[in-house]
Amino acid sequence: MRQAAYLALAAVVACLLPKSAPAQSTDDDLRIYAVNVVKTPPFERQFTGYGIYLGQGYVITAAHVVGHWPLFTHPRVLIAGRDLPAKIIKQGSFETTDLALLSVGEAALPMSLRLRRNPLCNRSPTIGSEVINVIPEGTTRARVISPLSIPAQLRTKFDSLIDSAKDSGSGVFDPERKCLMGIMSARVQKYHYQLENVRIRGYMDGYAGYFVSATQIAKFIPSDLHL
Repeated sequence: MRQAAYLALAAVVACLLPKSAPAQSTDDDLRIYAVNVVKTPPFERQFTGYGIYLGQGYVITAAHVVGHWPLFTHPRVLIAGRDLPAKIIKQGSFETTDLALLSVGEAALPMSLRLRRNPLCNRSPTIGSEVINVIPEGTTRARVISPLSIPAQLRTKFDSLIDSAKDSGSGVFDPERKCLMGIMSARVQKYHYQLENVRIRGYMDGYAGYFVSATQIAKFIPSDLHL
């Protein structure tokens, strides 16, 4: 009888203990796609920015990370421990579409990268949803905010925002689907508004981060890179 009581008690305790969650991929798993983009302008110091590996030897970054004179800056991509020369396939501008598509020799990449394809998100993020910002050194979380948080004259251009500024060229990912939501482009002054004496006043509230959305990336890159 005593043994049966012990077994029954053990069963009850086991039911009350928290169940271990199934293994899930972490934010840091996305760092495999993060790269450094290096340029060396004539008579200037070397500059290192960020980019995201898409697959098939292609890297997407912000146009202003590459600069206005890529023929003279000799951009390189630091990826998976390799330092590879990069070719400019297509480049926009900060004033139009702040994206640049680079390519590196795929044969020089480890097989773990050659087999990977980085999918673009196929729907826009909702206001308030979490995102993951990814650079080679690590990841951080942020939230999507409304363009109403920035001055009215900027809302048409800077229409995809997160609540904090991040490094140009770094990637913004959906935490659930692990798809690429955008490439960081700029920081924009944000405001919070409150009613005072029957008037709405705006107060500076740090900086939002603007990212070029997956929709714009899909229009910018070759169709065979759409996943």
